[in-house]
Amino acid sequence: MHFETTSIPGVVVVDLQVFADDRGYFAETWQQRRFADAGFDVAFVQDNCSRSKTGVLRGLHYQIEQPQGKLIQVLRGEIFDVAVDLRRSSPTFGRWLGVRLGEETRRMLYIPPGCAHGFYVTSGPADVCYKCTDFYAPQHERTLLWNDPELQIEWPATTAPIVSVKDAQGRPFALLDKFD
Repeated sequence: MHFETTSIPGVVVVDLQVFADDRGYFAETWQQRRFADAGFDVAFVQDNCSRSKTGVLRGLHYQIEQPQGKLIQVLRGEIFDVAVDLRRSSPTFGRWLGVRLGEETRRMLYIPPGCAHGFYVTSGPADVCYKCTDFYAPQHERTLLWNDPELQIEWPATTAPIVSVKDAQGRPFALLDKFD
């Protein structure tokens, strides 16, 4: 595993070491010691998976209490994965970062607690799995409006994305609950 820091503190791209041959491939996707040695001493308590068709946009989600760190991996297809820094104490507060993840790149993205997360499916279908550092708490879930003009996220959509009612009714950045 190779850990690559990004422009947002705590958001890290993880490049997997893949062993491939004519039978397929093998890759270690989580190993607590390797993450701890890289400065990420995290404990995961929940795994989630979703399947989405081309053009689906999910997010931008976070929990104001019981905030979740997430380790995102794409097993099938490709996504444009986005993190938005909602930590007032961060030097990158209010900034976003987008990374392409897919079955071909074999990359993962770690997003720390205090960031909103969402993704847009650029190929379909896409199977996305992610580990969480805290349990899902629907009463604390918040949704940042995916197309908030203040953030100017450059989604790679060529047509209007397919979004849920909840995501379409997300709140703009200026009105969000944020972290200290």
